[in-house]
Amino acid sequence: MSDYDLVIAGGTVVTAADSYGADIGIRGGRIAAIAEGLRGAERIDATGLLVLPGGIDAHVHLDQPTSDGTVMADDFASGTRSAAAGGNTTVLPFAMQIKGQSLRACVEDYHRKAQGACHTDVSFHLVITDPTPQVLGQELPALVRDGYTSFKVFMTYDDLVLNDAELLDVFEVARRERALVMVHAEGHDAIKHLTRRLEDQGRTAPYYHGQAHAQIAEREATHRAISHAQLIDVPIVIVHVSGRDPMEQIQWARARGMKVHAETCPQYIALTAEDLRGLNMDFDGAKYVCSPPPRDADSQAAIWQGLRDGTFDIFSSDHCPFRFEGPGSKDNPRARTSFKWVPNGIPGVETRLPILFSEGVSKGRISLQRFVALTSTNPARLYGLYPQKGSIAIGADADLTLWNPTLTRTIRQADLNHGCDYTPYEGMPITGWPVRTLLAGRTIAADGRPVGTPQGGHLSRLTSEAYS
Repeated sequence: MSDYDLVIAGGTVVTAADSYGADIGIRGGRIAAIAEGLRGAERIDATGLLVLPGGIDAHVHLDQPTSDGTVMADDFASGTRSAAAGGNTTVLPFAMQIKGQSLRACVEDYHRKAQGACHTDVSFHLVITDPTPQVLGQELPALVRDGYTSFKVFMTYDDLVLNDAELLDVFEVARRERALVMVHAEGHDAIKHLTRRLEDQGRTAPYYHGQAHAQIAEREATHRAISHAQLIDVPIVIVHVSGRDPMEQIQWARARGMKVHAETCPQYIALTAEDLRGLNMDFDGAKYVCSPPPRDADSQAAIWQGLRDGTFDIFSSDHCPFRFEGPGSKDNPRARTSFKWVPNGIPGVETRLPILFSEGVSKGRISLQRFVALTSTNPARLYGLYPQKGSIAIGADADLTLWNPTLTRTIRQADLNHGCDYTPYEGMPITGWPVRTLLAGRTIAADGRPVGTPQGGHLSRLTSEAYS
């Protein structure tokens, strides 16, 4: 009689704190033993492989409506398939409130979209765009108590931006309900001013998106968000930090004891503003339009320093996929008239982990343990999933990624599983790739391809460790 349903044998187990050789025994979808010489009804030989906690991508956009008729390229089925193939076992997408919409109705709508479609586990962040007395007084507190313990606010975009008074009101509710606020920090008025000036000068190509969304505007908004959080005494996460200037604001706050957490993304270590030039200042640059945009070499160097020294808590994809060609795509008549109409966002849920491993671990910039912390353990801690997720420990979910640290591949659109028709990382060489992804002990992806039918579930989350 076998002791376990499944044994992963002979691999090197890597956590955020340690690495060691051991077998992992799985029973009932959970880790039941970590030892040598385990026996199971099924055995996976992990000799020569790293055994990591499954990736947790804490910033993903799936099946989101837009105000301009653009269609998001990934629904929950294709997005979570792609995530699984890239070594992820949990993703945290957004339930985005449309102005005038009940927040509860918004959440129910996203659950309908996700029901029966997810190959990974999912857990929703909320997006607050219309903080009415009903939302702030009743709906948001009730949803936090139901396990939706994080929500996002925007400091830019015409249809999403909250003014300072609204931000402070939302922060007050977060503090009272012990919820974690994620902030998209870019100065709306500065961006609009720069956009008008560039358009008046005839500078409308996608490249100028990067100039309109200047790092100064990101720095100012980051400082303002931190000041609001200090006033209310609430922890916040500054998401998708792109460079040195906003990083310095975060470091300033932390040096004064404020609970300000930070996230960065692959585009800020693998792309630069020059990519937005396209082939020759042409529309091909629209493939790289995201906000904040990629910066320069100095910003890349700063981001790497922040990944090493702990300025950044988490490394997420900000997967926000739009097709480049065809109906409802980035390449639409209005987008051709000015960069300001190009849909903001790029795909990346499948390539997040390989890019950070290859550029970070394989090139000696960060340790294996730091890689695990940034991509799995810290997101679980920050968003109320730990220790069920993000750890390799007795009793934790058997969410695991087997990683070949020497496997070399080149990122190619033809090999990816997302719904997009391009990848901004086309042709990028990678050393180190996930070869098997297991959710609750069940293989959901192998050798770059999804396996089986959708069996992921929705996760209710605890209060963030930011409040501890």
